[in-house]
Amino acid sequence: MDREVTQHRPGAPAPPEPATVGLSALPGETRRCRPREAGGCEGGGSVYGVAMEMEFDGEIWFWRGPAPWHFVTVPEAFCLEIAANADLVSYGWGMIPVGARVGATDYTTSLWPKDGRYIVPIKTAVRKAERIDVGDTVTVRLTLDV
Repeated sequence: MDREVTQHRPGAPAPPEPATVGLSALPGETRRCRPREAGGCEGGGSVYGVAMEMEFDGEIWFWRGPAPWHFVTVPEAFCLEIAANADLVSYGWGMIPVGARVGATDYTTSLWPKDGRYIVPIKTAVRKAERIDVGDTVTVRLTLDV
């Protein structure tokens, strides 16, 4: 299930409801938006200096490559928001550093581009701490500092 994307400046007060406002944030302001398919954010474009938060549910899957990993695929609507800001945060090969939370476990990782979307690596320590495995549906919360 796709959920709301939130964008805010650290230490800024929470915005009044409703939470859907434009991306032309002023310093110290909070901005929230929904996936583009749900109307997106007024003003569009990138939002340099703003943290983007998103939360969604996804199924854990396993990639059996030369370096096997477990992943959750980011919903397409959120991938569009990430891609709109990728040039501000990518450190090469399209990798995007993020803070992630699965269950009660916080960790840092990077989103990997795959087939026009992004995937979230689920570390072994996270899977063990949360007692989750391939095929389980989990709620993932991501924070990108753009």
